[in-house]
Amino acid sequence: METTHPLTTPDAETAADALVDRLFEACVAAFDVFAVYLGDRLGFYAALAQHGPMTPPELATATDTAERYVREWLEQQATTGLLTADDPALPASARRFALPPGHDAVLADGEDLRFLTPLAQVFVGAAHPLEQLVEVYRTGEGVPYAAYGANLVDGQGRMNRNFFLQQLGPDYLAQLPGLADRLNDGGHIADIGCGVGWSSIGLAKAFPGATVDGFDLDALSVNRAQDYIRDYGLEERVQVRLRDIAAPGLEGQYDLVLAVECVHDMGDPVAALRSMRRLAKPGAIVLIVDERVAETFTPNGDLIERMMYGWSILHCLPVGIADCPGGACAATGTVMRTDTLRGYAHEAGFQDVEVLPLDNDLFRFYRLIA
Repeated sequence: METTHPLTTPDAETAADALVDRLFEACVAAFDVFAVYLGDRLGFYAALAQHGPMTPPELATATDTAERYVREWLEQQATTGLLTADDPALPASARRFALPPGHDAVLADGEDLRFLTPLAQVFVGAAHPLEQLVEVYRTGEGVPYAAYGANLVDGQGRMNRNFFLQQLGPDYLAQLPGLADRLNDGGHIADIGCGVGWSSIGLAKAFPGATVDGFDLDALSVNRAQDYIRDYGLEERVQVRLRDIAAPGLEGQYDLVLAVECVHDMGDPVAALRSMRRLAKPGAIVLIVDERVAETFTPNGDLIERMMYGWSILHCLPVGIADCPGGACAATGTVMRTDTLRGYAHEAGFQDVEVLPLDNDLFRFYRLIA
């Protein structure tokens, strides 16, 4: 009897062709991401938003860059549809390129909630230690957070900045009964894993009667945070410290203890949650804000699930493994499901975990009940 290899069946041939198309399109899209990174870092989008349509020599002069590189970048951006070109028949140096209506909000307006060029910067940062990642996939070791460099630190900070400054406090935390009154009446907030400090600054702005102590273990992030706090004139109400919250001297001081988008990165999340419980005053709110992933693993997931697994294989899982004290490691990864966090919380001494009815496309809000 003649046998047919599965890869030669019509269905397999169709699937192979579809996969070729998908991977080819993914590589083209990756080039777009790196091009956006260049446009952001070199100030191209900002210049186009400020000055309007520009020729390659004009944009090069405005940004102190080399005209030949600028021309190639502009043509790539027009080819991929992120910019427009007025007349392709003109000489290359005379064509005028512009941001189409609406694209400035996404590519150039740092105050707009849709501003997305920082996502390209985080993407570049996550891939920075790629050869080291190849090696730890063989050895089982981790990659320290510092190995990802300034692009990861700054890109993640910029990516979350507008949500933290504009929405976290007034649109989300203010919905918790009694919390705003308690914080504005001299309340004290502990912001765990605060990174470059935008969450701490946003909380101070949202609750002007409160003081905020931010904690992080990355020196570069803490230095950035202290600069931003000075820029906002909040030194008397906001402090960000390079300090482990497990250290003594912080017990029972805080009315709100929260950790935003960081518990899944921790090598020992149970110990961190136990420390958060210790920091809280009686009756305080302990809050975890983390990725809004699916409740269970499901193949062929949606875009959010695919994105979260992407961050996990490149960054969050390797960082979490590198953070393992004494070899004990949760190895959570970005995709921390509700039941996983609930297990950590119970082990840390909390009685229950409440998923709060706060709607957000990317984040889920958990209240930990002592």
